[in-house]
Amino acid sequence: QVQLVESGGGLVQAGDSLRLSCAASGRAFSTYAMGWFRQAPGKEREFVAAISPFGGNKYYADSVKGRFTISRDNAKNTVYLQMNSLKPEDAAVYSCAAGRYSGASSSRLESYNYWGQGTQVTVSS
Repeated sequence: QVQLVESGGGLVQAGDSLRLSCAASGRAFSTYAMGWFRQAPGKEREFVAAISPFGGNKYYADSVKGRFTISRDNAKNTVYLQMNSLKPEDAAVYSCAAGRYSGASSSRLESYNYWGQGTQVTVSS
């Protein structure tokens, strides 16, 4: 069992940066792939970024490539999402997720077994 708690969300202006954190419980953190997803009001949850268990492989949605960076610190059981050059369309509830590493399928919701409650990101124009 893995419990995930996100933090770092908030209200920023367009062009600003935020760093989200996701702290995981349990001793098996380094065996899980980790992902970030987001859901805006009235829209389906969508993939943002994912990282393999030891960080060697990273995946990004086209909409965030070049602006967002996913990273992890297995010693701290934490995964991060650095978000730069934020746009109003990035506003959403961001959730982290943990699951078995599945390579290119890491963008799929079905690849993840454990989810956090989410943290709100609001971007004003």
